[in-house]
Amino acid sequence: MQLNSLTAISPVDGRYRRQVEKLAPYFSEFGLIRYRILIEVEYFISLCELPLPQLKDFDKVHYSDLRALYGEFSEKDALMIKEIESVTNHDVKAVEYFIKEKLKDKKLEQFLEFIHFGLTSQDINNTSIPLSLKDALKAEIVPMFDEVLAKLKALAEEWKHIPMLARTHGQPASPTRLGKEFGVFAERLEKQLQMLQAVPFAAKFGGATGNFNAHHVAYPDIDWVAFGNHFVNDHLGLSRSQLTTQIEHYDMLAALMDTFKRLNTILIDLDRDIWTYVSMEYFKQKIKAGEIGSSAMPHKVNPIDFENSEGNLGIANALFEHLSAKLPISRLQRDLTDSTVLRNLGVPLAHTVIALKALMRGLGKLELNERAFYADLENNWAVVAEAIQTVLRREAYPQPYEALKNLTRKNEKITANAIAEFIDGLDVSDEIKEELRAISPFSYTGV
Repeated sequence: MQLNSLTAISPVDGRYRRQVEKLAPYFSEFGLIRYRILIEVEYFISLCELPLPQLKDFDKVHYSDLRALYGEFSEKDALMIKEIESVTNHDVKAVEYFIKEKLKDKKLEQFLEFIHFGLTSQDINNTSIPLSLKDALKAEIVPMFDEVLAKLKALAEEWKHIPMLARTHGQPASPTRLGKEFGVFAERLEKQLQMLQAVPFAAKFGGATGNFNAHHVAYPDIDWVAFGNHFVNDHLGLSRSQLTTQIEHYDMLAALMDTFKRLNTILIDLDRDIWTYVSMEYFKQKIKAGEIGSSAMPHKVNPIDFENSEGNLGIANALFEHLSAKLPISRLQRDLTDSTVLRNLGVPLAHTVIALKALMRGLGKLELNERAFYADLENNWAVVAEAIQTVLRREAYPQPYEALKNLTRKNEKITANAIAEFIDGLDVSDEIKEELRAISPFSYTGV
């Protein structure tokens, strides 16, 4: 079989490919190779800028040619590197040989051994991956979360005056407002997005076991730590971890994964609440011409967008959990388990993107059914008991809680009339009775 959207094993590259294809430049094999070339080229240029004695005569006019290697990187170039890798059996070494081959065409043979000078493959991987992740989050993923946040804030504002019956433990509780309940999710999401932005994109850059051994033995008079800090922090815009083994310790990457997991958990909570509101007929869903809700029941309009969102967020979180738990653990100075795991970094992010798009579709279909809100409140006058007994407490009325408890726990429905009769029988002033009569499930919604 030829690989295409129908034969792909993963639905990320199959059924959902069109939804996530913008992530490919960051998390595909092509993308990883391109970022590796970027790091190798920018590192070589930084050595020229020092300059190392052997690179002081390197003509800066060639910088643009070097940067074109990743700026104009093509699938043909990627296939060439994979052919080299089939011989070397080492993916980063294949990138080094590719660059050297390109430089030969520029008659720069005397400088070739300063490509990948003193580095181990993880100096390339552990800067390429956080840089691609940073770029993907900035360009694609965080803007989608911002879009969801803006939508929730807009709905919170639009529905801020809609009273609704709250439910705690699944039981009728003190009324609230629909807009406030959506505002809860907006506030939670916003705080976690702030935390996401605060986590640094950490990178390892220090030679074979993190100590600049090869660099220092060749040029002991150069402050290689300062060089590494400048290259990673200032030039690449990452955050260089100062003490590492052969690999980045991934603690900050784990923090990012955990934050994404919390973001997704908040949205799972939202998906389930809206799903329940739809089942309670608080919302109707706009029908799209030609869509079928059920293959057997023509009347159904299923909340499939929220279900799709919930399912994909769950898959994403399972992978985020593994990434955050596994990556910070490596035997002694390095084992290879991080390599195969990191290749899946884009998968939970892809499922998150699929979920965000489904959620936005679902939110866009919601139509308020105010009659259902009204009916639910009218059917639950017992919830004003808290308000009445609180006012009576204020007035030093004897045992107000117990009086309301006896009323509301009778095996008969508490109606507006039952509440009115109860108020009429209270030994309080007419002024207090008027205050109590003004309380209803529709007005008792707090601040």
